[in-house]
Amino acid sequence: MTLDVERVAHGGIFVAHHEGRVVFVADAIPGERVVARIFDQSKDRFWRAETIEVLEASPDRRRHVWAEASVERAPEHRAGGAEFGHVEITRQRALKAEVLVDALARFGGVERDVVVEPVSASLAPDVDLDAGTGWRTRVRLHVAADGSVGPYAARSHTVVPVASLPLAVPALTALAPLGERFAGARAVDLIAPSVGDAALVVVDDERMPRAPRPTIVERVGDRDFTLDRDGFWQVHSGAAATLTSAVHDLIDAEGFDPRAANHDLYGGVGLLAAAVGDRFGDAVRITSVESDARATEHAGANLADWVGARAVTARVDRYLDELATSAGRAELTRLADATIVLDPPRSGAGRAVVDRLAELRPRQLVYVACDPVALARDVGLLRAHGYELEALRAFDLFPNTHHVEAVARLRAIV
Repeated sequence: MTLDVERVAHGGIFVAHHEGRVVFVADAIPGERVVARIFDQSKDRFWRAETIEVLEASPDRRRHVWAEASVERAPEHRAGGAEFGHVEITRQRALKAEVLVDALARFGGVERDVVVEPVSASLAPDVDLDAGTGWRTRVRLHVAADGSVGPYAARSHTVVPVASLPLAVPALTALAPLGERFAGARAVDLIAPSVGDAALVVVDDERMPRAPRPTIVERVGDRDFTLDRDGFWQVHSGAAATLTSAVHDLIDAEGFDPRAANHDLYGGVGLLAAAVGDRFGDAVRITSVESDARATEHAGANLADWVGARAVTARVDRYLDELATSAGRAELTRLADATIVLDPPRSGAGRAVVDRLAELRPRQLVYVACDPVALARDVGLLRAHGYELEALRAFDLFPNTHHVEAVARLRAIV
């Protein structure tokens, strides 16, 4: 059917209407007229579609940065993972800002303008800022039944053979075995740490190995972080430094007490706890809480420079429950004076964690979010507990995708 595309929606898709019904259509741009194929009519309220021809193009449409993901290909053969690659880069950022603004208004009750900032060229020298390519330091290639490798097609688990990986850093494009076969493997991981050589890892079994797991080192400024080679790290080559700088900027120094019970929740290997320590000195008291035991082990070593730092292995919700029920009066006072940094998974912190945080009543929260709707929902929950959104920055850490990273500061006001 022919559709007039109206606006962007969360998730890298766009909104059109057909005879009063909402149609979510992929690979379009607001203002375009497209021919789209409906592939999902399972819901009464909306359908899902994918563009197969552009009749009237937006002035912001460009040749897709990844030929294998282009609208010229049949949808079932388009590589996934670059759903905004057909959109000029400044318009991409405007679309991401629009999604974040809309989410904050709808779910957080906050009206606020947002500018999505690019990563500084000084932090990611290999990135083509105009094209949004050359930034990805981790790539997983899936293995098809015949042993060929490639990304999944958009919205499916079909492996698409490709001849290029334009989002990857140069070290990975040189290493990628795109024409080879890996019969019997599950996946091939490509990893380019900031220290040392890039690696190709054939994944035969997703279970944790019994042998010692290989480690890598990532450098942020003058500081090194050790982590498991298959452990979590920000995928954009300049993301860790960008978020470190943003946390530095967003913490209100006048409201920060280095002796308080400061925390880094969902702390990983200690990146953001280190950001706090680097800004406020080696006597800062801060606890990193992370459910992954290996990451916590690394965090303990990575934070060894700070005498007041410690790393705890625990689920954040259970840790806060225990803290709320067992803390004495002095500890509750230190919590009330605290700054809490939290970087939850894509699903956000959620009601249970928000409710406990509000009960403990830290002075300020610095919330790092990779999903605008989850952030907005949690902002709304926190506002109901008497916290207000004081500051917000957003960053384009995933160019040519719909993803956007945001860092927010909330303060207890009542």
